[in-house]
Amino acid sequence: MSLSFLCIATYFKGNEFLKSCKEAGNQVYLLTEKKLEHKPWVREFIDEIFFVETPENGVLNLEELVKGLAHTMRSRKIDRIVALDDFDVEKGAFLRETFRIPGMGQTTARYFRDKLAMRMKAAEAGLRIPAFTALFNDVEVTAFADSVTYPVVIKPRGEASTSGIKKVYNRHELWEAVHALGERRHEYLAEQFKPGHVYHVDALTYQGKVIFNWASQYLDTPMEVAHGGGIFRSVTVPFDSPESKALLAFNEELLQAFGLEYSASHSEFIHCHEDGQYYFLETASRVGGAHLAEMVEAASGINLWREWARMETAVAGKLTYTLPEVQPNYSGIVISLINQARPDLSSYDRPEVYWKMDEEYHIGLIVNDLSREKVLAILEEYTLKIYHELHASAPLRDKPTH
Repeated sequence: MSLSFLCIATYFKGNEFLKSCKEAGNQVYLLTEKKLEHKPWVREFIDEIFFVETPENGVLNLEELVKGLAHTMRSRKIDRIVALDDFDVEKGAFLRETFRIPGMGQTTARYFRDKLAMRMKAAEAGLRIPAFTALFNDVEVTAFADSVTYPVVIKPRGEASTSGIKKVYNRHELWEAVHALGERRHEYLAEQFKPGHVYHVDALTYQGKVIFNWASQYLDTPMEVAHGGGIFRSVTVPFDSPESKALLAFNEELLQAFGLEYSASHSEFIHCHEDGQYYFLETASRVGGAHLAEMVEAASGINLWREWARMETAVAGKLTYTLPEVQPNYSGIVISLINQARPDLSSYDRPEVYWKMDEEYHIGLIVNDLSREKVLAILEEYTLKIYHELHASAPLRDKPTH
C-alpha cells in the first residue's frame, strides 16, 4: 500500500529521512522555507516540494499554512505528517489536529517543544528536575526568587538549544531580567542552574516503548560552547556503567510519562556536581542536531533518520517494525568554527576517523573504535590540534528582548 508523507523542515536537515521514506515505497512531499530552495535536498527522492515564505518576525501564520495545505489536499492525499526539526513540531501537530491526521497532537507536542510544559509534565510525573517557575504571576516569581539557590537561568520557552538563555546571580538581577522582557515575559521561565556533567540520550520509541536508547556525554556543556565560543564535543557513555544505566532508565521513564508513541527523540540530563543526582533538562521528539545522529550511527550502526522513516512507514501501513542489530562500538565528535573557509584536512587522517563535516568555516570529525579510551585520546589530540591551527571563536549573542 502506497502512503503519502508530508515532511516539514524549515531548517535544512532530514535528507536521510526523506530518502528512506521514499525507498520504503511512499509518496514524499516536503514543506520548507523558500530561502532553503537551493539547498542540496535529495530531490530524486522527493515527489514534490512546497515552499512557504516566513515573515520578518519569524512567526509563520498557521491559519495561512492551513489554507495552503487545504488547497493542496484537494488533489493530493496526505496520510501522515512528520516534523523534521524542533521548530516544526508544533506546526506538524497543528496540521494533524486540523486535518484529523493520525500522530502526535498539540497537547503531547507541547511536552516536546515548550520548555515550561515539559517541566510541568516532568514535575507531575515525579521526575527530578531543577527548581523552576513560570513568569506569569508576580507573587509566584517572588516566592521563587526568595527561596531558590542562585545562579538562575532565564530561558525562552520556545527556542532550541541554548538560544536566548541569560544567567543571573541574585534576586535583584532576576527581577531586572524579568522586567526587561516586558510584554514577552510569559514566553520565558526561570530555572535554578545546576552545575554538572550534561548528557544526551538519543532514542527510538515504537508502540510506546523505547526500543533503542543510546547515552552520550557532552565533554563541554552546550551552554559553555554556545556562550563561550568553545569547541563542541561529545562521546559515548561507557556501556553498563552506573551512569549509563541511570540515564537510560531515566529516559525510558521520561518518554513513557510524556506519552511518546513512535518517534525519534533527543533528551538531555545533568549529573549535578553538588548532590550527585541526575536531573532532567529538556527533550525533543526529533533526531538530535549538531550531527549527533552521525555520531550515534558511528558507534551503534543505527541511523536514526533512516529507522525513524522505516518506523513511521510501518505504523502508517499497520506493519511490524524491527530494529536492526545494534553494534557495541564507541564514538566521539568534535566540531568547531575555524578561520578558513576550506582548509586542508588531510592531516586529520587517523584510521578511526568515520566522518568529516563539509561546511565552510567549520571543522567536524567523528571517530569510532571498540575502545572508549582510544576515542577520548583521539578527540583530545584533534581538539588541541584544532585550537592551535584553525579555531575561531564566535560566542552566541543574547537575543534582544523587545
